[in-house]
Amino acid sequence: MSYDLFGNLDSGQSVGSLSAVREEGAPLAVRMRPRTLDEIVGQQHLLAPGSPLRRLVDGQSMSVFLWGPPGVGKTTLASIVSRESGARFVEVSAVSAGVKEIRAELDAARRALVKGTPTVLFIDEVHRFSKTQQDALLPAVENRIVTLIAATTENPSFSVISPLLSRSLLLRLKPLTDADIGDLIDKAIVDERGLDGAVGIDDATRAELIRMSGGDARRALTYLEEAGASAVALDEPTITAEILSSAVDRATLQYDRDGDQHYDVISAFIKSIRGSDVDAALHYLARMLEAGEDPRFIARRLMISASEDIGLAATNVLPTCVAAAQAVQLLGMPEARLTLAHATVVAATAPKSSAAYDAIGRAIADVRAGKGGPVPLHLRDAHYAAAKDYGHGKDYKYPHDYPHNIVAQTYLPEDLVGTQYYEPTTNGAESHIAERVRSIREVLSDRVTPSKQRGEKR
Repeated sequence: MSYDLFGNLDSGQSVGSLSAVREEGAPLAVRMRPRTLDEIVGQQHLLAPGSPLRRLVDGQSMSVFLWGPPGVGKTTLASIVSRESGARFVEVSAVSAGVKEIRAELDAARRALVKGTPTVLFIDEVHRFSKTQQDALLPAVENRIVTLIAATTENPSFSVISPLLSRSLLLRLKPLTDADIGDLIDKAIVDERGLDGAVGIDDATRAELIRMSGGDARRALTYLEEAGASAVALDEPTITAEILSSAVDRATLQYDRDGDQHYDVISAFIKSIRGSDVDAALHYLARMLEAGEDPRFIARRLMISASEDIGLAATNVLPTCVAAAQAVQLLGMPEARLTLAHATVVAATAPKSSAAYDAIGRAIADVRAGKGGPVPLHLRDAHYAAAKDYGHGKDYKYPHDYPHNIVAQTYLPEDLVGTQYYEPTTNGAESHIAERVRSIREVLSDRVTPSKQRGEKR
């Protein structure tokens, strides 16, 4: 969807998240959206003279990624850049736009540029874009067909392809402080675009509203709007704690207030699962869900935990977590919370083993250290014409021709013969695997050197 340089929606376009900025009856958070960089609350580290955002407003073409927690002004900054620079504004949501829609918008931007009108392409939640979708943006970003402003709550280093990131600036937005939120509340109460002085708020209630907002400006203004409407309906001149608590269905627990909370809470969640404390794991799951965390992010971390911390001690956990991730994609919220709780309980209460995780770590360490000579000749590919001339496959013993499908022969490169990476635990189902591995290693320990091996070749 595109807007003119005053932020108004072009005729014939559908309504987007920025289209109601000047409409009466819009939510308070929309009405109070800053119109210039000087009205921005917080983020002063990005607003100094000569900063990238200032240069963008002055019309310099560059693409940027805005990374920060919810409600700190990512969308607002994009709208200000487009308005003050006089550029055409196009907003795309990564939740609903496909490659076809992206290419259509880029073609429109090329046509507009020919007529002398630059385009600011704003993509919200860019971390949800697939690699194919991100690849579609590359030519337009590289050739400056558009000024890309992409917003994300996840670290772009992990969610954005390197070629796209290398062609853009990464700007990290800081969480809003209590003072920032307080200033925003004070302004919204008296501003004509806000409550216009219809009600006030006492100090204790103001402090509680700041606490409940969790550093999210949008949340603070939403709560203030509901509480203000309740006070007016009750003919009360001041928003009290009682009015605030009755106006807000539930207080959202602090989650991303300090910036690192996003990572701290998911870390606590995984460590609680690892420590088999199911109650703590469910608590941190609830905190993430109530804070609006992407349920797919939680599902991905559960799958990682299933292999890293549980592994072969309970082989059913990984399939359960994979199924949960698929269900999250199909169900969405709020139903997905049940599936995530299901997988969390299964993972937290399962026997634990990091043996597979430790094993691949040790193997990778050897490879990085330069260990591991040539693949033994008898294990090399023998399915092409000249292979036999090189001795490939010679003296290879086909395990299915031997009792229990195991036969003593060398598999590791010569300099690693005898190395044991996998050390199974006796936890859960892995105790059975441990016994089998012990028996297999006894058979394999009878192997002789490749030069002396004899047996049927396959």
